[in-house]
Amino acid sequence: MANVMVLVGPAGLSPSRGTSTALGALVLVALIGLSAFFSSSEIAMFSLARHRVDALAEDGAPGAETMQSLLADPHRLLVTILVGNNLVNIAMSSIATGLLAMYLSQGQSVLAATFGITAVVLLFGESVPKSYAIENTERWALTVARPLRFSEYGLYPLVVTFDKLTRLVNRIGGADAAIDTSYVTRDEILEMIQTGASEGVIEADEREMLQRIFRFDDTIAKEVMTPRLDVTAVERDASPEAAIATCVEAGHTRLPVYDGDLDNVVGIVELSDLVRDCNPAQGGPANETAETNGRDPETLAPYVSETLQVPETKNVDDLLTEMRAERREMVVVIDEFGTTEGIVTTEDIVEEIVGEILEEQEEAPITHLDDRTVRVDGAVTLEVVNETLDVTFPEGEEYETIAGFLFNRAGRLVEHGESFTHEGTELVVDGVENTRITSVTIREPGPDNPTGSDAAATS
Repeated sequence: MANVMVLVGPAGLSPSRGTSTALGALVLVALIGLSAFFSSSEIAMFSLARHRVDALAEDGAPGAETMQSLLADPHRLLVTILVGNNLVNIAMSSIATGLLAMYLSQGQSVLAATFGITAVVLLFGESVPKSYAIENTERWALTVARPLRFSEYGLYPLVVTFDKLTRLVNRIGGADAAIDTSYVTRDEILEMIQTGASEGVIEADEREMLQRIFRFDDTIAKEVMTPRLDVTAVERDASPEAAIATCVEAGHTRLPVYDGDLDNVVGIVELSDLVRDCNPAQGGPANETAETNGRDPETLAPYVSETLQVPETKNVDDLLTEMRAERREMVVVIDEFGTTEGIVTTEDIVEEIVGEILEEQEEAPITHLDDRTVRVDGAVTLEVVNETLDVTFPEGEEYETIAGFLFNRAGRLVEHGESFTHEGTELVVDGVENTRITSVTIREPGPDNPTGSDAAATS
């Protein structure tokens, strides 16, 4: 009997080369799918904003609770994904090398497997799935949450081991092993607002309002108050008729009331209270309503209500909260010496968010004369001027308005018609009242005009 050589496999079988190749190819396809799963999962899970994760969980979206649980320990989640992905990629390389060894030499099979598997993994295991995950972050994160949880259970021994080893190495190296999963930051929101405006998603006025909201928390009472020189007030000994006349003349519905001088503000008087109890049309000091209310219509004192006195450095966010709690429409701003610096109304605070609220006869604080020239009120802050124009006037602690900027540069009282130059931008004082600069015309440099250094010239 002739000797017969039989190739026997590990289980005593003798599979053909074609069958082995087909089975190996199927396994490789499955492993590529797993590689794509782990790669896309990493992008989707760690690209999703934390506030969206919480919102989806609150809404009861399928897979949201599992996703929230996984992201509660992002370090463990990352280790799970990396362990699974590396096991899959190593297995692909080994199986591909074994399959190619049936047709090529050992060196050729190693070389072909290395470059071939690398190309396949980069395309189908990394690039394509990660691009898909970026475009469908929320939906894909919900889809892969439960499979990732099962992967964590299946790879538990390896996950726990490498999780502890990673944290240990990080501690030895002095690094923090925690993964930052904070909510979106303040700066990121501001960048999104700016990007939305650039892309046309957010209108210009919406952008300005949103940016004012973020500046609101950093604004103090001094920056929004009506300064002392512009405050209209009445003395406590004045008659109700005189107070009504002052309100009508100034166009106000309430006035501060002082005793002696404006540094001793005793409260606020409301026009509605005065009109209800008095009848100025008849020229008489009293009527039956005043007598019924028990007030002496000959004096203003009974109509005065208390008000708040706040330091000029008080944050307007806190001030608004306090005014709402105390139900005050007007407060008095004082400095460190107790001197009255000005007043703040709820309208002043609201204007910090929505912009200037002009009354019927009130002129706009900024008027555009042409493409490069504007006329601004002297009380307009440099922050608003810089936002409105393409300029960067320096903001200092000693001044806040455009008038203060010019006074600071001149170092003296400024006269009508004087002109100044700052980095090529021309400023002309075209309104002076007593010692105050009431109006300034600002002309931006043209494209052909060189930017010069600061200078001051009287015209």
